[in-house]
Amino acid sequence: MTSGEQGRGQEQPSAHGGGSSGGGGGGDWQRDVLRELGGGGSGPSDAGTHSSAEAGVGVGTEGDAPGPHVGGPHAPGAVLPDASASADASLSAPGAPDSPASPSPIPADRAIDEPVPERPAAPSSPVPARGARLPAAPAPESSPTLDPRLLLALGRPPHGDSVTRRTGRALRRLTSSAAQDVAEQTRVARELQQPVTTGRVVAVTSIRGGVGKSTVSALLGRTLNHYRHDPVLTLEADAALGTLPVRLGAEAVRWTCADLASVLHPSMRLTDVTGYLVPVPDGGWLLPASRGQVGPPLDMTAYRKVTLALRRYFAVTVVDCETLPGEVARTAMDTAHARVVVSPATAEGVNATRQVLDWLARLPHSALATTVVALVSGTPDALLDGKTAAGHLKEAGVTVVAVPYDRHLAGGGPIRTDLLAHDTRQAVLRLAAEVMGRAVRVR
Repeated sequence: MTSGEQGRGQEQPSAHGGGSSGGGGGGDWQRDVLRELGGGGSGPSDAGTHSSAEAGVGVGTEGDAPGPHVGGPHAPGAVLPDASASADASLSAPGAPDSPASPSPIPADRAIDEPVPERPAAPSSPVPARGARLPAAPAPESSPTLDPRLLLALGRPPHGDSVTRRTGRALRRLTSSAAQDVAEQTRVARELQQPVTTGRVVAVTSIRGGVGKSTVSALLGRTLNHYRHDPVLTLEADAALGTLPVRLGAEAVRWTCADLASVLHPSMRLTDVTGYLVPVPDGGWLLPASRGQVGPPLDMTAYRKVTLALRRYFAVTVVDCETLPGEVARTAMDTAHARVVVSPATAEGVNATRQVLDWLARLPHSALATTVVALVSGTPDALLDGKTAAGHLKEAGVTVVAVPYDRHLAGGGPIRTDLLAHDTRQAVLRLAAEVMGRAVRVR
């Protein structure tokens, strides 16, 4: 074991499974990620380093050691090779779906025209033999997120602000202090770009459906991907025909969270994993929970396996959970580094959300310190006073961020950040900064 590994071994993962929150030390993690995304791969000199480092990190329970350091835009971490797994460096990683198998090598003393015997098929056991390629899982059929007829019926998405409000804001900007706006934007960007040592998981849930949970998840995923230079994943853990793929602008989905759980392996690299994900048009990655069909709900074992494994590859994972009190939602809220509870700005919604906060306070490790409430207004004519609602929730000891009514979000369909209202963008930035600040501080 190297001295760097001994130092890392002193950090014990908490009940959340996370590492420490400080910045990483000078390794090549981010450089390797960028090279993999660019299709460059690894040369012969560092092949053993990748294989041994990845084979040493399992996909097991939350007691596993923390994964490699995940650096921010200016603080890359380090990937240390695992000496105990160096003997398995020749194990080939499974490729993305439909990737061709490696050809059999021809010995030097064999004539070119002499027939080469066929390589025997790989065993079907879960643990492959040395030098054998993992059997490829049958690829599921791709499904569109929306019926093509509905896509043709979609009209032009409206802007979140009316023309009058946009004109008035442009006039006020001429007389306002630009230095103050720049200072605030710099502060928010610094919060969102904090380096992390292991992948952070942010769970988003609500007490009932239809209050904007998937919309808030999509906004958080896009905001974090815009400001961070390391990979960001938005994961859907609600198989009840959720709207997250539509809100993120995905045209079709193929592999689901349950499908990926059956093929994940510690030797997989980032390029192997992204072959099973959906690229988001604005950047980042999406892992849906279903293919737009009614099916079995996501089980807790598959959720734990996927989230623990993908933390090795993504700096931040935003999880769109099922509604409480579902089993996966309770597990996600208990094991995440930070939590967002989406509450509708109604009397009954605020009252139910307060009960959720009281439940979080009774957990063995109180989760209120890492919880933020998003108070979402679904109508321009709200009956409940916003300050009174926020004050009632703050009594539980949490931070409340009010997300105002937005015409663009209320219209449904794919979210376009350039059409969001100004107040909505500011609220989402504050919400993301609050969540990221709490996720980084968790050990």
